[in-house]
Amino acid sequence: MRVIRSRARDFGVDAATLSVLGSSAGGHLTATLATRHAEHVYERHDVADDLSARPFAAALIYPVITLKTPWTHECSRRQLRGESPSELDIERPSAELHVDGDTPPVFIVHAMDDEAVPVENSLHMMDALRAAKRPVEAHFLQEGGHAFGTGYAHTASEHWIDWLNVWLSRVKATGTT
Repeated sequence: MRVIRSRARDFGVDAATLSVLGSSAGGHLTATLATRHAEHVYERHDVADDLSARPFAAALIYPVITLKTPWTHECSRRQLRGESPSELDIERPSAELHVDGDTPPVFIVHAMDDEAVPVENSLHMMDALRAAKRPVEAHFLQEGGHAFGTGYAHTASEHWIDWLNVWLSRVKATGTT
């Protein structure tokens, strides 16, 4: 985020409204950035490191949010924390536990019939955002499974990108951060 923000002019993007999107395991990375962007994770190297890593907004598409059983995606949990993680090893990367007043606005879309990443991941994240009084828009699809990408024709999933664009335009227009 800091490198992109420092080179926003070169990339033709607005540094102030730089937003992130991730799906599945990428949704976990996106949720982690949205909830833990202020953590000191490396030593300063240059002026880019003085910039904020906080995204303007975050879009979570059928995301892995928690490492807590029974809602986690077991493969993600094993890859991130090994076979026998401690409670702290489970809590630290569980994004729903780190939502606070500085978490950016979040857009969520998840299919109720997702058999890979349980929909509870998104439901818990939505609940945490609401409890912290953070802006959230969530769309829960009756069907779509996991990894519907840009959507399947003639299903609700084909519309999520349009919903995201409308939401993001609204967030930008209102200055909701």
